[in-house]
Amino acid sequence: MEPLYESKISCICCETIFITTRVRPSFKKATAVDSDFCGHYSKGTNPDFYVVRICPKCGFASTENGFASLTESQKQSYNTRIGLNWRGQSFSGERSAEQAMMSYKLALLTGQATDAKDRVIAGILHHIAWLYRYENNETEEKRFLTFALEAYIRVFETEGISLNNAKLMYLIGELNRRIGQDQEAVKWFSRVVNDKKIMDAAMIRACREQWQLIREESEARRLSLSSSSSQIVSSL
Repeated sequence: MEPLYESKISCICCETIFITTRVRPSFKKATAVDSDFCGHYSKGTNPDFYVVRICPKCGFASTENGFASLTESQKQSYNTRIGLNWRGQSFSGERSAEQAMMSYKLALLTGQATDAKDRVIAGILHHIAWLYRYENNETEEKRFLTFALEAYIRVFETEGISLNNAKLMYLIGELNRRIGQDQEAVKWFSRVVNDKKIMDAAMIRACREQWQLIREESEARRLSLSSSSSQIVSSL
């Protein structure tokens, strides 16, 4: 069985019926998952490459978590900022890493043009960071993790009550850790661990593990610095 299949959907911006490529559920099992939920796949097909759906006629790009419909104002905003400059391009079929990156960045521009919710923007930014991680581009990965972190914080401030607070708080802590802001990461991890109202055992355990990892890494750096200082002194 082929991992990819085609699905017809209707563009919520121009109402064009187009074909988008998706990955069969049986091929979505990750062989490894990073601490910020980035999946790694060994079968040659990365489901993350096919999350964004792009209309070939107007270029409107979205994910399943995006808008179900658009207002006339949103359509006008999109067409003014992006649609009028679209020259037509199909993203159906197998996608390369470069095409996947293009699809997410187009979804980001689309989301910004239509004033998408922060949780949608945060997810797109986070996925872009993952794509850079697959390429081992640490500089761009950290840059987009920072953008994603800022968006997740806005989500927590505006939608936190209606969402899974523990998972969102863990993710904010973990992205802080990944960009080197350990003290801020500990604050978020400790909020999950110490909040008696939080009953999500998996997220509480994850926060404790990452908190301990920060302690271990901090101690390793301290010992390394102490060792280097001793070597310098002994050489004088």
